[in-house]
Amino acid sequence: MHIDDIRQRLTAQGAKPCHSERILRAWALAKSLESGPKLAQNVLPLPVRNDLPALAEALQGLAKISSAHQGDDGSERLLVALADGQTVESVLLPRDGLCVSTQVGCAVGCVFCMTGRDGLLRQLGSAEIVAQVVLARARRAVKKVVFMGMGEPAHNLDNVLEAIDFLGTAGGIGHKNLVFSTVGDRRVFERLPQGPVKPALALSLHTTDPELRARLLPKAQRIDPAELVELGERYARDTGYPIQYQWTLIEGINDNEAELDGIVRLLTGKYALMNMIPYNSNEGLDFKRPSWDRAAEIARSLHKRGILTKLRNSAGQDIDGGCGQLRARALGDAGAAPVVLHRRQQP
Repeated sequence: MHIDDIRQRLTAQGAKPCHSERILRAWALAKSLESGPKLAQNVLPLPVRNDLPALAEALQGLAKISSAHQGDDGSERLLVALADGQTVESVLLPRDGLCVSTQVGCAVGCVFCMTGRDGLLRQLGSAEIVAQVVLARARRAVKKVVFMGMGEPAHNLDNVLEAIDFLGTAGGIGHKNLVFSTVGDRRVFERLPQGPVKPALALSLHTTDPELRARLLPKAQRIDPAELVELGERYARDTGYPIQYQWTLIEGINDNEAELDGIVRLLTGKYALMNMIPYNSNEGLDFKRPSWDRAAEIARSLHKRGILTKLRNSAGQDIDGGCGQLRARALGDAGAAPVVLHRRQQP
């Protein structure tokens, strides 16, 4: 379902635009659909009022909690069941954040990620994306939404941008608190500047070596890391938001001095923040999480060399909650054959 489908349903019942937006705003805020101003011009037409219970039931059916997993860090990972029985994952983050999914599965095929192992199963409609926010808001406050769950947002661009525009208006979320996360796709840099709501941008870099990037992200659009950084820098200067570069730190793969030199070369002078995220180990995948001491040493080294760096822990480490793991366990897929990527030798 798309957000426009909801508007069309309301219009067919005789709702004026002000009525539709009142109802949609109430939904986005996880309130009763009848919430809102009681002024004469906002009184809902009788057919709309009569249809509200059925509409509320339909909206609630878009996303329901299949299971919830509390983390010691204050996070909560949700396995979310969609109306057709498919499942995706959302993560309630500390400090009023939420990570949402945009696809069932993923076509990028990052070799260290569980989500893409079965490929892309289907796109999420814009209403299904927003429904994850509504579901989360029924549990706690949500003031920041990160499009960094299952799926590649650039491969579902129309629906994701519709959800972003809606959340940045009716959803009451500040534009810089809507974070579009992507492995990199030129369409993103064409479309995002054109929208009324311009989200912050997170780019999954993971390596400065073009050949290694092609092996780690085998089906991502081929963009040299240096070009990706330049595209990101242009967007950062246009919007005034720094680019958040994501680096999943994998032992023996991208944690060596050559990579650190490459990061310094690409990001020096850029309006950017480097997020170093130690790998969240997945059963059945041949990748290892570096020690926290090594990760901290890398972050300190980059900071000393002028690169603003934050060392982050992927939410839900204690519950093995890496993206796709809850869904894989529910489907009984965690024991699949391992993926092997030959490690680089330390210089």
